[in-house]
Amino acid sequence: MSDCCSEIDEELAHGPKRRVLWIVLVLNLIMFFVEGIAGWLAQSNALMADALDMLGDAAVYGFSLFVIQLAPVWRTRSGILKASIMSLFAFGILGSALYRVYHQAVPIASTMGIVGALALAINLLCAYLLLRFRNDDINMRSAWLCSRNDVLANLGVLAAAWGVAWTGSHWPDLAVGVVIAGLILQSSLGIFKDARLELKENGQP
Repeated sequence: MSDCCSEIDEELAHGPKRRVLWIVLVLNLIMFFVEGIAGWLAQSNALMADALDMLGDAAVYGFSLFVIQLAPVWRTRSGILKASIMSLFAFGILGSALYRVYHQAVPIASTMGIVGALALAINLLCAYLLLRFRNDDINMRSAWLCSRNDVLANLGVLAAAWGVAWTGSHWPDLAVGVVIAGLILQSSLGIFKDARLELKENGQP
């Protein structure tokens, strides 16, 4: 009876979070492929950067699902790992931008605009779904931060599409890619800092 009640309590506590994380994980993986293919065809660094961001976020959501039933200390420690993953993708985006500087190609603004608008709609839904869980613990807070960053990145892609269409240059696209990388890196450092602070407060190494 005790085990049965424990399982019921656990499902009540984590069930809604688990369902939301599965939804945003699947949506992010789908948009990674959509943006990745579109970014490659359109020669857009901003779209490719956003696609990598979506892949990194899918990894974060996957880790969030994996640790959701573990002890709080392990959920906190997972924040450090997720911050490291986000930083890795940020540097990958910066490397892609550097490559584009020396291999210039004007991206297709219309493709950037259409795919960027679709990604924005998807990520607004993800951010809304995660919003009510953002203050539960660092595990869910890191997931919500990823979703929020996606919305900002999508707005950046739309701005880049407008800039490319207006100037006929690849520089707005490159600039937005760098800004997205900076946003991801800033969030990863924030998650890392929060995780280390929580571990210290709980007397963990």
